[in-house]
Amino acid sequence: MGKIVILGLGAGDLQQLPLGVYHKLMKSENVFLRTKEHPVVTELEEQGFTYHSFDHIYENNDQFSDVYQEIASQLIEHAKESDIVYAVPGHPFVAESTVQLLLEQAENHQIAVEISGGQSFLDNLFQAVQIDPIEGCQIVDGTSLNRVELQVRHHIIVCQVYDAFIASEVKLTLMELLPDDYEVTIVTAAGSSQEKIQTVPLYELDRVTTLNNLTAVYVPPVLDEQLLYRDFGKLREVIAELRSPNGCPWDIKQTHQSLKKYLLEEAYEVLDAIDEEDDDHLAEELGDVLLQVLLHAQIGEDEGMFTVDDVIAAITEKMIRRHPHVFEAGKLEDEDEVIQQWDEIKKQERLDNGEEVTSILQGIPKSMPALYRAAKLQKKAAKVGFDWPEVAPIWMKVQEEIAEFMFELKNNNSEKANKEFGDVLFAFVNLARFYEIDPELALQATNEKFYSRFLYIERKLHERGVTFEEVDLVYLDEIWEEAKSNS
Repeated sequence: MGKIVILGLGAGDLQQLPLGVYHKLMKSENVFLRTKEHPVVTELEEQGFTYHSFDHIYENNDQFSDVYQEIASQLIEHAKESDIVYAVPGHPFVAESTVQLLLEQAENHQIAVEISGGQSFLDNLFQAVQIDPIEGCQIVDGTSLNRVELQVRHHIIVCQVYDAFIASEVKLTLMELLPDDYEVTIVTAAGSSQEKIQTVPLYELDRVTTLNNLTAVYVPPVLDEQLLYRDFGKLREVIAELRSPNGCPWDIKQTHQSLKKYLLEEAYEVLDAIDEEDDDHLAEELGDVLLQVLLHAQIGEDEGMFTVDDVIAAITEKMIRRHPHVFEAGKLEDEDEVIQQWDEIKKQERLDNGEEVTSILQGIPKSMPALYRAAKLQKKAAKVGFDWPEVAPIWMKVQEEIAEFMFELKNNNSEKANKEFGDVLFAFVNLARFYEIDPELALQATNEKFYSRFLYIERKLHERGVTFEEVDLVYLDEIWEEAKSNS
């Protein structure tokens, strides 16, 4: 069984290298370096140090993950033949993917792995930027930075910022969370005689010339309250404060029931913003809808029933569960297949929850706008064949319902006329569905058209110095026709 001894070259020059690590490097015959680009290596070479480096592998691969995997594989093969020493920058357990890969794979190949330490760059970096990590500190990899994982209220140390390309990627990721001119500190070779510290605005991060494998970027925590307005946690704090005993009297007294109308109002305002094609307005209105969600969640938390975390967990789990073609094996070709699968999964969920499924129309909210609900009911019924395959019978049904409505009107039966008028509308919804017209949106468009033309009449009357009471319907209809021709 072979053996791999993993050593750390430390964070800087030879003076920082532990004596035990120095002796092992100089006495070993088979030493492999992840990279020779390290101040210690240059000084050791002057003392006759010999080694094999893997720098050429970086040039042959586009992805760092491929580089690390190839290095680990080659080390395993070398260790099968004889004991070897593998040296990495810094400490073997700090920002060293190859070490983790070796630990995962060595046992399967009956290779022993021994970690002999080394000095991490972190101690010297904490000293260089003068921070106490106990206050909250994130150490992240610049080659795989993920915006959603960053906590801007904590100290952030981005390591492995090797070159301008990685620095550019780090910059763009951070600029999604922070202002372009937010100051960050670039630290190279911390604690060594070659240490260099430079503070720059974020937008200049990739323009700094001193970037190498000993470079890390320090991002100080955000202390400015306004900069935290983009942080979801800050929004939660604001809502909680509004609902606290010393908060806003209006927010404190709200309940799930009292907020229902506001949720509807805000949803309709989102629809208006979409129709206006105004992105800024849409962002604002979506924020108002999110406010309603968080108010309901805070009420749930105050009552000890649920929190916004439960809300997020439920929808995340549902989206993954209802999209097996995305998150599991399988593939769907078109939208119809997706909808069919979605309906089947929903049906199975109800059965799994012990919910009695008494009708295929189950689950359509009664509080929906009537035209939308009519279209939903008809569409569900059509899935089991309860639908006309051609449009002619639908036209006949429309005419039949109109005739029945007219009959009740002639007989002065207002109660029955009201019901028959509903049947007329329901038949027209069926007609709209056949022609793939959304009846709700169609009526909304007509409402807006009427609104615009009526405003035109009001404006013309004002320009002519007359009022509605001073003119007749014929006069108004002439202006209406003008409005039609202008629209």
